Amino acid sequence: MKRFMILTIILCGFTVFCPGQRRSRVSQLKVIQLSAPSLKGRVSFEEALAKRRSVRQFSGQQLKLAQIGQLAWAGQGITEPVRGLRTAPSAGATYPIKLYFATQNGLFVYNPEEHSLEQTSNLDLRGRLAATNASCNILIAGSERGLAVKYRGEANTYMLLEAGHIAQSIQLQAVCLGLASVPIAGFDARGVRRTCKLSRGTEPLLIISVGYPAVPTTTEEDKEETDKTEAPKTKKAVLIVGRENFRDEELFETRRVLTEAGVKTVVASTKIGAVRGMLGRVAEATILVNDIAVDDYDAVIFVGGAGATEYFHSRVAWNIARDAVQKKKVLGAICIAPAVLANAGLLKGIRATSFLSERNRLQRAGALYTGIPVERDGLIITGSGPMASVQFGKAIADALAGK
Repeated sequence: MKRFMILTIILCGFTVFCPGQRRSRVSQLKVIQLSAPSLKGRVSFEEALAKRRSVRQFSGQQLKLAQIGQLAWAGQGITEPVRGLRTAPSAGATYPIKLYFATQNGLFVYNPEEHSLEQTSNLDLRGRLAATNASCNILIAGSERGLAVKYRGEANTYMLLEAGHIAQSIQLQAVCLGLASVPIAGFDARGVRRTCKLSRGTEPLLIISVGYPAVPTTTEEDKEETDKTEAPKTKKAVLIVGRENFRDEELFETRRVLTEAGVKTVVASTKIGAVRGMLGRVAEATILVNDIAVDDYDAVIFVGGAGATEYFHSRVAWNIARDAVQKKKVLGAICIAPAVLANAGLLKGIRATSFLSERNRLQRAGALYTGIPVERDGLIITGSGPMASVQFGKAIADALAGK
């Protein structure tokens, strides 16, 4: 009995200790939520075909996260959400392909359902995958298992055909982004499999090196023509989040709705780079709040979540909000963020809503508090919280469209 108790204590100790070790290692890796892909471009399909070339010499300039996200979407992005159909056709919609992105920040696998990148290694593995100086190496890997159940001997052929579709889409998208690429088939498959720690049965099929060409391929005439064809009426919105603990749905759902309405969005914070939401999703802040020029945007939106409190008494945030009202821009705030507008003195006599915790604050500032999911009074739009994110985004899109 005594020996049994000792053994039980030892086993319990391992049960507590071992998972903790694994979590600490995994917690260093991250999941990056990509910005919504652009569905309109300035390069025609015919132009992309004509300009596509294999380029093997790249500059040292790194790709932006938005560019990587667009390349990932071009290869395997979901274009029909109900059935989960993607940009490249797949036999029986089995989708046996996975895309891996090797950058200076590590190795990431693309998740089409979430349009996100999941980090699998924090090591720079680019040099181990291809002998190029490209800023990004994309590995197309596949497994026949799902295909073989239905297609048996033809599984490999169908998998390779799908990989070819994906490769072409990625390379044409690179052209549209002003980038260069080269497909690489001559590599040590066993070494790549080991480097990327691919799961059993997953085979590396093709590597595409992507980056800025060492010698620019765009002429001044091309640039002038591109400028002429750019749609002048594209609306722009800046979404302001805390440097940490913003509310995930209020950013990502609002941004998704705006993007689908043709509105270009950027994320601003008090730091540049990755910012993490309360539910763990990561966004990329590309502009500092201090650097926001209200004239550059048609809408200014304050996102809620615990992190929004850093703007409650920020004179920089107040001035941005006041400037938006003065210049007749759409001004939005959701969850606890309407408190920023209240503290800036912008809600007196205005119908507004917010998370319940801020009701008294809004009322003291003179707001006509309604408590409904979304309230619009002129160009000021407020939302009550995460559940109202989609409706909040639609209200902003409607205001930008003049509805």
